Amino acid sequence: MHRCADVAGVTARKESIVIALYYVAMLVFVLASALLIVLILLHSGKGTGVSEMFGGMLPSTSTGTGIIEKNLDRITVTTAVVWSVCLLIMMVVYPKL
Repeated sequence: MHRCADVAGVTARKESIVIALYYVAMLVFVLASALLIVLILLHSGKGTGVSEMFGGMLPSTSTGTGIIEKNLDRITVTTAVVWSVCLLIMMVVYPKL
């Protein structure tokens, strides 16, 4: 009888870990979604978008702008990968809830 209680305790612990993982993934997913929207709007386009609004006021140098664009690209890709991983985690964990 004591053994059944241990199994039930382990099962309850696994369920709580799965639920916590789901909510953490959901929180990171929402934050990454908002950050992706901002980062994509900051990318320089063909004279339109938020980047032109901020970049038009500052004098641009070709070397500084290139470095900023590369860093912005890296941050955007990293955020997109985090977003995708969170989506996959939620897809795998949700059926177990």
